[in-house]
Amino acid sequence: MTNEPGGKPLNANRALLILTIGTLSIAMGQSLVFALLPPLGRDLGLQEMQIGSIVTFSSLIFFISSPKWGRRSDHMGRKPVILIGLVGYTIGTVIFASIILMGLKAIISGLVVYIALVLARMGQSAVMSATPPGAGAYVADITSNQNRTSGMGKLGAANNIGTILGPGIGGALAVFSLLVPLYFAAVVTGISAIFVWRMLPKSPQIIKEPGDVKKLSYFDSRYFAFVVVGFIMFMSFSVVMQTAGFYFQDKLGLNGKETAQSLGLGMMASAIMSLFAQGVIVQFLNWRPLRLIIGGMPIILVSFLGLIFSENLIHLVISMAVMGLGTGMAGPGIFAGSSLTVSSEEQGSLAGLMSSCPPLGFIIGPMIGTGLYSLGPLYPYIFISIIFVPLIIFSWKIKTLIRRNYARNYQRDYTAT
Repeated sequence: MTNEPGGKPLNANRALLILTIGTLSIAMGQSLVFALLPPLGRDLGLQEMQIGSIVTFSSLIFFISSPKWGRRSDHMGRKPVILIGLVGYTIGTVIFASIILMGLKAIISGLVVYIALVLARMGQSAVMSATPPGAGAYVADITSNQNRTSGMGKLGAANNIGTILGPGIGGALAVFSLLVPLYFAAVVTGISAIFVWRMLPKSPQIIKEPGDVKKLSYFDSRYFAFVVVGFIMFMSFSVVMQTAGFYFQDKLGLNGKETAQSLGLGMMASAIMSLFAQGVIVQFLNWRPLRLIIGGMPIILVSFLGLIFSENLIHLVISMAVMGLGTGMAGPGIFAGSSLTVSSEEQGSLAGLMSSCPPLGFIIGPMIGTGLYSLGPLYPYIFISIIFVPLIIFSWKIKTLIRRNYARNYQRDYTAT
């Protein structure tokens, strides 16, 4: 039990529960976008590369903004930063869906609708990127080294519950229109913002002056190995997420609504297995971060190979489920392991930096994925399978590197192995 600023006892479990609500709502909205954007983009007359670039440009802004929001949370406080992200996501989703609606009604078309969608997602990303680092730093504030992995795992579990709910809700509401799920997601995120505003206690962090907040480098030897593993893992994940809509549609010969429903099933299976990993392996088996990474990476590779050799919907869904299991293990390991390499005064800055790893992967992944997909449907999955082999070997070797750097910087052993 820690204290809020001013001495009031803070219930860490209650705070974590409220944080998961905000995380869940954004994850639900994001999973809806991934499931709906490929068929919606094709309905708008956009090419695969254009659809992929919408995600790429927005991820670039997220990548740039996330570390800034992490540092800002050190002097603004975690809660205001989390709220800014939730409100920004709500407004941005409404704008994005409305632009699509205008495109479908031929009010705008061609290059105009494409540019409008890119700008809308970029603006949304600039603001919504506040929530993940704020939430991650909040968890670091209220957890000890011993239960840090568990706390990060709960945020990851909330993310996966949202990912489960998103496609399921999207598939049900797509019966009315492919846009109804997006507007629904905006409503849910807005409600969660109100809930966080009213119920989340202030973080017990020590507020700093802007000039006292330390800016961290991606290349800091203390956590650089986690950055490398996180970037490549999320880049490969983004290749799958950006091309899976096309792959499901072309492989199974589906229309737009059928694609959204089938891909939603695959994404739900992925999220369920990821939730299992974070709820059972992370919480109950209490595996340490590096063990989670080393165990999760080969499982992810198996899922990529499964996509290559899939012949029907069942095979595709199983492959997505296996991918969820692997990422559900490795993800919390990356975030918790990196947080244990820095001091408490650097948690906000590190949370922002590590929260930028997924969007950094989503900057490059969609362009690689859609570019390779235009050459052949299997090429994206062959590519990420190849690059994952040396990544797995590297993940086996980072234990010694991390322990050595940790001992040099803090004169004690790194205990997250």
